Amino acid sequence: MRTITVTAFARKFGLSRTTLLYYDRIGLLKPAEVSTSGYRLYGQREVERMSRIAAFREAGIPLKSIQAILDGEDPGLLELALEQRLASLNREIAQLRSQQALVIELLQRKSGDSGERQVDVQQWVAMLEEAGVDAAGRLRWHQAFERDAPEAHQTFLQSLGLDEAEISEIRQRSRQKEPPAAPHR
Repeated sequence: MRTITVTAFARKFGLSRTTLLYYDRIGLLKPAEVSTSGYRLYGQREVERMSRIAAFREAGIPLKSIQAILDGEDPGLLELALEQRLASLNREIAQLRSQQALVIELLQRKSGDSGERQVDVQQWVAMLEEAGVDAAGRLRWHQAFERDAPEAHQTFLQSLGLDEAEISEIRQRSRQKEPPAAPHR
C-alpha cells in the first residue's frame, strides 16, 4: 500500500484530522513518515494499528489503556481492560434498568393508572383461550415476541404481575426451538 495523507487517513476511519493529530501528539499513532513538505503520511502498518485502536475505542477502552495494550507493556493488560469494561457496562445496564422501571412507574402515574393491573395473567390466558389460542399457540406468540422485541416482552410480562423468576423462565422457554412438555402461560 502506498502512503496516504492525514486527511485521507482520517476520512478512511471516519475520524477528524484533529483526532489523528492528537493521537500523534500523545504517541498512540505516529505517521509512517513526514514528507519534506511537512505532510504526515500513513502506510499499511498504521492502517492495521488504527483498526485495532478503532475496535478498542468502540468497546469503550480508554486511550491510555489502548496505548499500553498496543505497545505490549503488559501481556495481561488487554484481558484486564476488557474485564474492567465489562464490569462497567454491567453497572451501566443495571442503572439503565432501574431508570427504565422508574420511567414506567412515572408514566403509569401520569396516565392515571392507580398501579392496579388492568389485566392479570389469568385473565390474559383466559382471553387467549377464548379466542382459540392453545398452549402451543401461546408459546409461538411468546417466541415471536421474545425474538422481535425482547425488552417489550419483558415489560409486558412484568405488567401481568409475574415475578422475576417466572418471567425469566417464560423468556428462556421462548428462546428454545422445541415446545415445553407442560403447557405454559
